Amino acid sequence: MVQTGKDLILVQLQPANMAKPELYMYVVDRDFGFAPNPFHGYCTLATCKPGIRSTAQVNDWVIGVGGGRLKSTGKCVFAMKVTKKTDYNNYWSNPEFRDKRPVRNGSKKMLIGDNIYHFDDDQKSWLQAHSHHSMADGTTNQANLERDTTSNKVLISRHFYYFGNTAPVIPSDLLDEIGYENKVGHRKFPLNTAQKLIDWIEKEYGEQRNLMLGDPFNFDKSEAHYSVANNKVTV
Repeated sequence: MVQTGKDLILVQLQPANMAKPELYMYVVDRDFGFAPNPFHGYCTLATCKPGIRSTAQVNDWVIGVGGGRLKSTGKCVFAMKVTKKTDYNNYWSNPEFRDKRPVRNGSKKMLIGDNIYHFDDDQKSWLQAHSHHSMADGTTNQANLERDTTSNKVLISRHFYYFGNTAPVIPSDLLDEIGYENKVGHRKFPLNTAQKLIDWIEKEYGEQRNLMLGDPFNFDKSEAHYSVANNKVTV
């Protein structure tokens, strides 16, 4: 509120920490249904990509584009608008996400659960559930734990499009316009410069929001274990 003479002028100030929405894009190297995990009504990013998980905020978008390993270069594997951000302990303890915990003798979608970390105050250490990121015998994969817990944040979406192995080709002019390149690491773009890409997804697939439109590319290997130490998958 600013007062000048007899006039009282109301000025609405935008909070200094209110950032404009952004778009994060990266190449999906493997797609088991683990990162992201599109099951049980939510698309979640709870492991891998610590750089995105630490900095992305509610209302930002994350898009995973296929690469050479999946033979899907330039295709949209998933797109999620972040509607909630939490941390590992809250994710682990929240009954709403209990079904995201892995069950290693369960169905494929239970095998690949991504709710795998919580910090134990008594042991003063992170605990890792038997999962896609543990060792095959259920013991802790230290390399994965150290990489994943670089950020203890979990991105959650109730506004997502998961295409999996039915991934559509993104029109090349939309990628060219924002300067997206198919390379290692993630890219970040102001959402206002990438709005045409978001509009294309919403227009073409808006009626299929929050649905799984295809199985993960690697769903047949849902029982597998991955280690960042050697970048290998073991079944």
